[in-house]
Amino acid sequence: MSKKIYFASDFHFGTPSYEESLKREKKVCRWLDMAAEDAEHIYLLGDIFDFWFEYRFAIPKGFLRFQGKLAELVDRGIKISLFTGNHDMWMFDYFEKELGVPIIREPIDIELSGKKFHIGHGDGLGPGDYTYKFLKKVFANKACQWLFGFLHPTIGMGIAQNWSKHSRAAGAEKEHEFHGKENEWLWQYCQEKQAEEYRDYYIFGHRHLPLELDLDNGGKYINTGEWLSYDTYATFDGEKLELLTFK
Repeated sequence: MSKKIYFASDFHFGTPSYEESLKREKKVCRWLDMAAEDAEHIYLLGDIFDFWFEYRFAIPKGFLRFQGKLAELVDRGIKISLFTGNHDMWMFDYFEKELGVPIIREPIDIELSGKKFHIGHGDGLGPGDYTYKFLKKVFANKACQWLFGFLHPTIGMGIAQNWSKHSRAAGAEKEHEFHGKENEWLWQYCQEKQAEEYRDYYIFGHRHLPLELDLDNGGKYINTGEWLSYDTYATFDGEKLELLTFK
């Protein structure tokens, strides 16, 4: 493989303020320009936006630099795939129709240069977090989405953005704490999947903490972290996978 595969997640565009989000958006666009120099495929692993909902004739305001950059890279022949996260699960067909970026809603298995990968956002996987798992089923329900779509965008997006900020703030202190891999839900999930079928790499976002942890039966679990504090991403060049920081 002469080109690289890139993985990144949790840009959380839209938070904590317009000014800070814009700075981050410009930084991510610079990262995309850098990645485009040798990228074959870029996987964006969810929570790209702090909130996203596609109405039939409207989408959230802003983030045009990022959307334009995705369209530019796709037009240059670079593949980009975008996973939904718990903050932007209400993506539908806008990105695929307008930008040529397919939306993926569940973890997938792929093989690259003879290495097996299991990749996704990471929300709702592993033990625990039962409240969120229940809420995810509600939010993924078509009737729920249909009813929310009847709210005026100003009201609907206002409600959802407040919910999103409170949800993230409630777990902010825990995001950067590491209490051993045995207490990491995603590591436990990877352990269970590895017992069923061997993969070389498990790559997720959602956790907000850059991690590279060995699994008991071989293989590695990598978390790509987030871009509010770490600016981290992963690359695979056909031989090795690296967790890097963008500067």
